[in-house]
Order: sequence, then C-alpha cells, then structure tokens
Amino acid sequence: MEKLQNDLLLRAAQGLSVERIPVWVMRQAGRILPEYREVRAKAGSFIGLATNPEMAAEVTIQPVDRFGVDAAIIFSDILVVPEAMGLPYLMEEQKGPVFPEVIRSAADLSKIRDANPEEDLKYVLDAIKIVKKELAGRVPLIGFAGAPFTIFCYMVEGKGSKTFSQAKKMLYADPALAHALLQKITDSTIAYLKAQVGAGANLLQIFDSWAGILSPAQYSAFSTPYLKQICDAISEVPVTLFAKGAFFAREEMAQLNCATIGLDWNMDIAESRRLVGPNKTLQGNLDPCALYGDFKTVEAETKAMLKAFGTQRYIANLGHGVYPDIHPDKVKCFVDTIQNYQA
Repeated sequence: MEKLQNDLLLRAAQGLSVERIPVWVMRQAGRILPEYREVRAKAGSFIGLATNPEMAAEVTIQPVDRFGVDAAIIFSDILVVPEAMGLPYLMEEQKGPVFPEVIRSAADLSKIRDANPEEDLKYVLDAIKIVKKELAGRVPLIGFAGAPFTIFCYMVEGKGSKTFSQAKKMLYADPALAHALLQKITDSTIAYLKAQVGAGANLLQIFDSWAGILSPAQYSAFSTPYLKQICDAISEVPVTLFAKGAFFAREEMAQLNCATIGLDWNMDIAESRRLVGPNKTLQGNLDPCALYGDFKTVEAETKAMLKAFGTQRYIANLGHGVYPDIHPDKVKCFVDTIQNYQA
C-alpha cells in the first residue's frame, strides 16, 4: 500500500474515522486559476492541454499548491472515452464539445470499437504517473470517467443539449440499440478505470452529469445496470458516484457497490442520509453560486453545510463544478473554513 502523508479522503471514503473533514472541489484544476490559463495558452487548446501529459500533470497539481485541498483530480475530460472508441470530438469555444459523427443506427455502432486504454488513452495514464511522482504522497489522486449514460448522450446527440432529445429518442425508438451502445461504453469505461488505478489513482469518481434528464424508470433501465457493472468490477479502490439531478435514484444508488455518493445542491442532506443509510460516505454539496457571496457569506454557508452533514463518513465538496468566473480566494475561503471547522 502506498504511504500517503494525507490520507483523510481515503479514510473518509472507506468509512474510517477522520480527525477532520476532507475537502476537494470539482473542477478545481481549471479556469478559475490564472496559472491554469497560462498553461492552457501554451498548450494552444483544451484538447492540446488534456493530451499533453506534462501539462495535464502541472494543472492537476496547481490547486493542491494553491488551495491545500485534500486530493488532486487528474486533469482530463469525460469525452476521451468516446474518442478512444473511434468517435473523435472537437472543443469549440463558447459551444463546448461537438462530435462530427454520431451514433444513430446499428451501422454507426459497428464502426466503433472497445477502447484500449494502454494505447488509446496512454496520455492520461502517463499524466497520472507524472502526478504521482511529483505529488510524492502529499495527497491522494482521484481518477474519473463519465457514466455510460452521460457518454451515450454525447455520442448520440453529438453536442451538449438541455434536453438531449435525440439521445432520449433512441431509448424509446430503439432500446436494443441503446443498450448495445451503453454496453460498449461500459466495457471501455471499466478497462479505462482499471488502467487509471494501475497507473496510480487512489480513488475513482463516476460523473453522471445528465442523469437528471431521465425519469426514475428510465434511470433504472438505462443507467443503474451499467453503473452496477462498473462498481462491481472495481474492487481495488473506493468509487464515488455523482449523478447530478438524480435525486430520485439515491436509494437505488445506495444498493450499488460504491463507497461514496455525491450530492448536488438540490439534494437535502438529512433526507439523503436517511435514503442512503449509514453505510455509505456522502460527498458535497454547496451550491457553487454561494462562492459569489462575500467571505462572511461563504464561511456561513459552508459551516451550515458542515453542520448538516456531520464530521464522519463525509467528504466536503461543491454540489457541482466550480464556475470559471468565481474568484480563487473564495474557493480558498471555502477550503479553509472546512479544514478549520470544529463541530
């Protein structure tokens, strides 16, 4: 076992006693930091940065240095998986990810392959190895992937959307094709996550960013079975599920073989603990917009969240990724308030 100087996050995920609440921030390695923007400018593009292991490692470590968070999370993107399966994407300024080709038929499905992480995603694995060497055990490193349903949304829709109506259309019009694509994504994702663990990731997080567009019945049919496969396949490290908007699936997720369930800011804390039960760690869930408040407001909102969660079986975080125009000093205030909190 790797010896970590700060293993609070790992212990909290495993349900072990911690002397203080651990904290990290979704999207902590990103546009809020001027030092990130400098590296991004050198890289020339988002994808250029994500596929350069040395630069990706540098921006992964920046928030550990700047904020003193209790974990690093590898700088990458959930859409590297469809690219590795043979469906490349572009990252367009102001628009986000765009897929020139999409999956809408069995013929389209036949053109994609199972990802080979050691070849197709070697740049992510190399970045993880560099980060591990440079962190030298200061804090754990979180690896991640998109949940199969969320990746499915992009592969079918071809771009971001408020409704993902093309993706949801397939669930009704051709469910067999939808399940076939979801299974291919799941197989690639399991291989990719295992490769991240092999490269040195200490924990894993699954981002189901578009979970909230499904009905409870659809979530049970088109998301949960694939999340279950992933959770059952990964026994080496703790796994966190973060399904934004899936307030209706908390009890269902509690039955999965994961260590931690991430909550968005719409999920009531006491109700979530009751639904999930005592045997999972909870993560979250401050509204990122709270960080637009003054320092007193940030501190007060953060303390109210901590009081509701308690100090054990809990990892502090935002309820979604930090927004790019939030001042870094507000994030530092959030982190410091948590690390200095006395119940």
